Amino acid sequence: MEINSKLRTILEKIKENKPLVHHITNYVTVNDCANIVLALGGSPVMADDHKEVEEMVSIASALVLNIGTLNERTIESFILAGKKANQLGTPVILDPVGVGATSLRNQATERILKEVKLSVLRGNMSEIKCIYGIEAATRGVDSVDNPLEGGKDIALQLAKRLNCTVAITGAVDIISDGSRIFYIENGHPIMANITGTGCMSSSLVGVCCGVGEGSLFGAIAGIIIMGIAGEKAQQRLQGQEGLGSFRVYLMDAISQLTMADIEERGKAHELI
Repeated sequence: MEINSKLRTILEKIKENKPLVHHITNYVTVNDCANIVLALGGSPVMADDHKEVEEMVSIASALVLNIGTLNERTIESFILAGKKANQLGTPVILDPVGVGATSLRNQATERILKEVKLSVLRGNMSEIKCIYGIEAATRGVDSVDNPLEGGKDIALQLAKRLNCTVAITGAVDIISDGSRIFYIENGHPIMANITGTGCMSSSLVGVCCGVGEGSLFGAIAGIIIMGIAGEKAQQRLQGQEGLGSFRVYLMDAISQLTMADIEERGKAHELI
């Protein structure tokens, strides 16, 4: 199976190469993102000052841009780091957290898309619809749209327009590189009840894209790994345990994930 073969290669290369993932991310989830990268086998660095981002991205295997706690200083850092990554051929992953909620987020996202060539755009349905140009109901970082309504066409057309891989995450994840479309049906609803699962997914995509197997399968790998980890974490919950335990179990599941987990649990398929 093509997906499993690609994902096996990606996991092996992560363990072998320990890709350095440079984040310019939000301060709500920065610790979770750093630890999730470590748990999978990568190395995280969180550097956002404009005086060092170009130097830092020069030694990184991937760059993750996350606009969750946006400010004018980090916008400039996004652009500097993104342009440097493009010069070096380093994959750039954008997580447009809450785009559509405010003018600043919209303007920052538009500028990034104009000045930086993305490898992967990962967001929930309302965020991706906003970027695509369809009116969407956005409430902070939450998606309040039907995740399947027109999702495959939006992912396909936006990927063509931006010349990158578009990953729409939700109850069913939709991923397209502009020519192929994949669905992933892993995960559990409890994942929406803790802060940062989307940010962590983008970080995992960064790790997986950082080993040189392409943005499409890098995105698929990061998202399917997160979904399977969520399932395994939920299954460990017992009686009196709640969301705090789930967060710990999620990190455990990432650190212990094997190719056998993907082969046994993976629910990814291509739409022909």
